[in-house]
Amino acid sequence: MENKKQFDMLASLREIEVSIYRIFDALPRERTFPEFQKDPKVQKTVQCNIEIIDGAMDKLLEENPEIPITDYRKIIYHRKKIFSGGEAAYGCISDDIMWLIVNRYLPILKEEVKEFLK
Repeated sequence: MENKKQFDMLASLREIEVSIYRIFDALPRERTFPEFQKDPKVQKTVQCNIEIIDGAMDKLLEENPEIPITDYRKIIYHRKKIFSGGEAAYGCISDDIMWLIVNRYLPILKEEVKEFLK
């Protein structure tokens, strides 16, 4: 059972790592908020990978609550801030929230995941 737990933990960490790299690879060369806002394809890539990270972190921390991930609750809180009203629909994360997650939380998470995978 311990081997399965370790395998699942590593799989979740790898999934988080891959999603972070996909996000950073998709970002515009000129990494500014206005450039990010101009490209719906990049926004969708970021949104989908944030949702993958969220699911992988939920699974990881459910099985391994002792793993210290900085700002996990803030990442989830911001990811779950869903538009209400207007043209936005359920499942759409605002551009500014995505930008906040990408620039404030993902660099830290990226380094932590890299350390856990050593």
